Amino acid sequence: MNKRYSYLIKPLQIFLDVFILNFITYILYDKEYLYFGLYITLFWLFESYFFGFYNVYRYTRPLRILTILVKQFLIFILGYFAYFGVFREGIAVHNQFSILIFIITGISLIKFSWLFLLKRYRSLGNNARTTVVVGFDGSSKNIIKLFKSKSNLGYKFLGFFSSKIYKDNDYLGYIETVFAYATNNMVDEIYCSLTSLSKDQINKIKKFAIEKEIIVKLIPNSNELYSKNQSIEYYDDALLVLNVKKLPFEFAENFYVKRIFDIVFSLFVCIFLLSWLWPLLWIVVKLESKGPLLFKQKREGINVEKFVCYKFRSMRMNNLSHKVHATKNDNRVTKIGSFLRKTSMDELPQFINVLLGDMSVVGPRPHLESLSLEYQKDVKDYLKRHIVKPGITGLAQISGYRGEVKKKSDIKNRVRLDIFYIENWSFLLDLKIIIKTVLNVFKGDEKAY
Repeated sequence: MNKRYSYLIKPLQIFLDVFILNFITYILYDKEYLYFGLYITLFWLFESYFFGFYNVYRYTRPLRILTILVKQFLIFILGYFAYFGVFREGIAVHNQFSILIFIITGISLIKFSWLFLLKRYRSLGNNARTTVVVGFDGSSKNIIKLFKSKSNLGYKFLGFFSSKIYKDNDYLGYIETVFAYATNNMVDEIYCSLTSLSKDQINKIKKFAIEKEIIVKLIPNSNELYSKNQSIEYYDDALLVLNVKKLPFEFAENFYVKRIFDIVFSLFVCIFLLSWLWPLLWIVVKLESKGPLLFKQKREGINVEKFVCYKFRSMRMNNLSHKVHATKNDNRVTKIGSFLRKTSMDELPQFINVLLGDMSVVGPRPHLESLSLEYQKDVKDYLKRHIVKPGITGLAQISGYRGEVKKKSDIKNRVRLDIFYIENWSFLLDLKIIIKTVLNVFKGDEKAY
């Protein structure tokens, strides 16, 4: 299995477990299967998401998997019998216990079989993650020894970097050369020795890794204090490694939750609002000025990729619309356009962008390429906001940073809030931002972007 298909492992596990769940139920259930099958499937999926049943990694120990299974099934049993005791008012099913026992046995066997097969597959050199170690000391030597001796973990060790020169086939160069090496070679994970590296060196590597989408892990010494942004991992039951915690959107389940919500919410807006508002605005906008109702403009999206952003036209046709944002009292803005901008109704066609997958309902606002290049000069971490899809609304907008950028502090504060959103995302935060946006619209907060 090629590395780029690793993201399919978890969905395949989920699909297989759900299939086993429904197959056993369908074969043994002696009542109406449909509602019960739907119930236990949804219960299983929700429980798995909230309790991290599928958060199993290549270094996860079998004992840890057993603990995960026990916790999952204890809660599942409660939900399983709740159906008969609450939803079906104590209905008796002849095979209740048989179904449960087969489900527990089947999924447990699948879980351990999957682990065994993956380890076997990785021991043959497949599905491997390429690693480099920065800093060479006793702890580094232990992790390097593990990579070389435990092939079933699925790590391909490329070499190490050090502040000293070593006559060793694994020596790749000085610490400062890791950036060039990782740029020119496929590196999945960088392991940094906290004993050998300074805080500045580690911070530079972290920043570089974020830009290159490389995972950073820290090799501590016994006296190291661990921060809340790090989690402890044990390799081979003995070696301690600090994992720099992933951003929320690096977890596949968060991506799917956000994408499903985007689609459902956008369909609701398109069906119940845009369906009748679009033809009405077409008439009103056309009466005041010539030109199309829909204004199309190229903006920068995720990974700085260009996409066509849709808006209801709020200006008279002009040659600067694709280069310069509107400003306060801009004479290009029409009367109906002023109303659309004040109520943010001009942004409604962007729900089509959401359905197309170019945008999200909530996220950093997309900028013009010309302005983006200008902002990069003034804001150090500006490009970090491009690791997620841009949004129709965002944390910066509901916090008062919207409209014309008059001074450097305006864009710096927007980027600061955008990065905070990316690092602290939750589904509840998205709901809070959407509710606050709607309230701001009803209050008539004016904007000019």
